[in-house]
Amino acid sequence: MSRRLAEVARKVGVSEATVSRVLNGKPGVSEQTREAVLTALDVLGYERPTKLRGERARLVGLVLPELQNPIFPAFAEVVGGALAQQGFTPVLCTQTAGGVSEADYVELLLGQQVSGIVFAGGHYAQRDATHGHYERLTGRNLPVVLINASIEDLAFPRVSCDDEVAMEQALGHLASLGHTQIGVILGPVDHVPSERKLRAAQASARRLGLEIGDRHVVHSSYSLESGHAAATRLLREGVTGIVCASDPLALGAIRAARRAGLGVPDDVSIVGYDDSAFMNCTEPPLTTVRQPIEPMGRAAIDLLVNQINGGSAPHEELLFEPELVVRGSTGPAPAVAPALAG
Repeated sequence: MSRRLAEVARKVGVSEATVSRVLNGKPGVSEQTREAVLTALDVLGYERPTKLRGERARLVGLVLPELQNPIFPAFAEVVGGALAQQGFTPVLCTQTAGGVSEADYVELLLGQQVSGIVFAGGHYAQRDATHGHYERLTGRNLPVVLINASIEDLAFPRVSCDDEVAMEQALGHLASLGHTQIGVILGPVDHVPSERKLRAAQASARRLGLEIGDRHVVHSSYSLESGHAAATRLLREGVTGIVCASDPLALGAIRAARRAGLGVPDDVSIVGYDDSAFMNCTEPPLTTVRQPIEPMGRAAIDLLVNQINGGSAPHEELLFEPELVVRGSTGPAPAVAPALAG
């Protein structure tokens, strides 16, 4: 053992302690040094330790930003089922405020020798977020698939719901009901799906003869409370219809309307996005744009397993068309714009 350490250390030009850390999977060694040590083992004819032979476990990481929004447990269920059918076990990683970060989870999953990782709603969807951990995955050649809108310069396969079609459906529905003053509640300013939705909303508004200016657009975080605050601002602008970028935002908007003494849909019509669990059980049942979660999740796993098996993966984005589900939260525009109570 000591002879092997000495030979490898001389070959690479590092200390025997560094070689020992690599062979025992200890931290504190750069990726470049680690790869140099493993290459030296091969060149000198020494067998790599079992855990360093490149045999990845039949595990696949599934990294989600949260579980409070019902859309993410829904994706987890579909992806987990598709993985099980392919003989893989999902490792669920959910970020928490002030807790384990997405980058931390990447390190944890690499340590588990996972076969690949699926991200849904991660930092890749935010232009101003840190993306170094994705570059690390690229350097390791680990199979990765991103669900819903990545930054263009991340060269991973992408599976997304078509945001442009979603906004066309939602705005077209409200316009067909006679609404001309329509507000939009989106995610953060640097959020790629929200950028796409905003561009699509503005283009659709021009085609429909509507105006969606700055005062008709509010950016927020994805929560019921944020939806309430954002909708309150829009209602002060006199909108009669609101399109939201998630169902929790839409539920917050309904609450804001009621707190303002307005009826839904008599005074204000509200459209959500996702068609997550129980949206047909709300009061009123929520009109929303349904993401095709089942085919999207299965496509993501097909792309991942193809990479794991040595196949190539397309770098262009695979888009899935959403479906407008009309329920009770939308109705004809009121003859007179509603006045806020209190």
